[in-house]
Amino acid sequence: MAMNNSRSDSYAAAGVDITAGYRAVELMKQHIARTNIPGVLSGIGGFGGLFELDMTGLTHPVLVSGTDGVGTKLKIAFLMDKHDTVGIDCVAMCVNDIVCCGAKPLTFLDYIACGKNVPEKIAQIVAGVAEGCVQAGCALIGGETAEMPGFYPVNEYDLAGFSVGVVDKSKIFEPDSVKAGDALIGLPSSGVHSNGFSLVRKVFDVEKGSLKLYCEDLGMTLGEALLKPTRIYVKPVLKLAESVKVKSVSHITGGGFYENIPRSLPAGLTACIETSALETSPLFDRIAQTGKIPERDMYNTFNMGIGMCITVPADQADEAVRVLNECGENARIIGEVIESEERVRLV
Repeated sequence: MAMNNSRSDSYAAAGVDITAGYRAVELMKQHIARTNIPGVLSGIGGFGGLFELDMTGLTHPVLVSGTDGVGTKLKIAFLMDKHDTVGIDCVAMCVNDIVCCGAKPLTFLDYIACGKNVPEKIAQIVAGVAEGCVQAGCALIGGETAEMPGFYPVNEYDLAGFSVGVVDKSKIFEPDSVKAGDALIGLPSSGVHSNGFSLVRKVFDVEKGSLKLYCEDLGMTLGEALLKPTRIYVKPVLKLAESVKVKSVSHITGGGFYENIPRSLPAGLTACIETSALETSPLFDRIAQTGKIPERDMYNTFNMGIGMCITVPADQADEAVRVLNECGENARIIGEVIESEERVRLV
C-alpha cells in the first residue's frame, strides 16, 4: 500500500482525495477479515490478491470465473441512502453463475467507481460485499475504489465484481445429459433480486418519492422491498450435488424464465413450468398491475419468485427437495422437462 503521507494538493483540487482512499481502506478492513478462508495468502493493499489452491480431492481441477455488476438497482440505493446490501447483490450475481457449473467460489474482487470517495459510504458497500462472500464461502482478496469526479455524480457510484471458483472436471454439471421427464426444482428468490430495475424504476417513477410509501401487502416500504438483496445459492446447491445427480442449474437473472432456463437444456427440450407451484411475491403483482405489464413480459424480465432452477432425474426429485430444505431452502418441484421446441412453456 502507498505510504499514508502520500498526498497531492493539486489532485485534491481536481476532486480526487487520496487520503479518503486510505481512510476507506482502514474502515473496510474489519469487514474483509470476516471473509478469510484457508488459502488466503495476502492482505489488501498489494498489487494482486494471493490465494493458494488446495488440490485435495481434485483429480482434474477446472477454474470457473464469473463477473457482473449490480445494475440500476443502485439507483434505488441512492434514493434510499442505504448502501450496505448492494454488495451482497454484487457477489450473488457472480457466485450464483459460477455454481451453475458445479464450482465452489474461492475468491472475489470488487470494483467501486464513485464521483466522490466518502470513506464511510465505501465501507458500507464493502460490508455488503463481505457479507455476500461469507454467505458464498469465498474470500474477498482485493478490490479497487476509483474516485472519478466529473464522470460520476458526487453522490453516485457503480459496483461490479469478479469471482473465481474451482470444480473437478468429472463433477461439472452436464446440461447435455438432461432428458425429457427430468424434474425441475425451484429455489425461491427474495424478490426482484438485481435485474429488471430499468423497468421497475419506470413503473414506479421512483424519483417522485414512491419508494418511501409503506405497502401493506409487502409489510414494508416499496424501497425496502426492492432493496432486498439477491439470495446466494452456493452452499445448498453444492450440498445437493453430494447426494443427488444434478444435471443442470440455471440462475434466473435478466431475461427471466425465457432467457435463462433454456441455457441449461439441450436443443429440442422445453421447461414446462407449473405456475401454480410458484409462490410469487406480491411485489411482482404490484409491478405487473402498476405497469400494466403482460404475463409473458413479466416472465421474460423477472425471476417471478424463483431465483434458481435445478434439473434432476425425476426419481430423485423428492430427495432433492428434502436435501435442499434441510439446508434452509423452501424448494419445490415446479415442473418437468418435455420434448418441444418452445424452450419454455407455462401451464
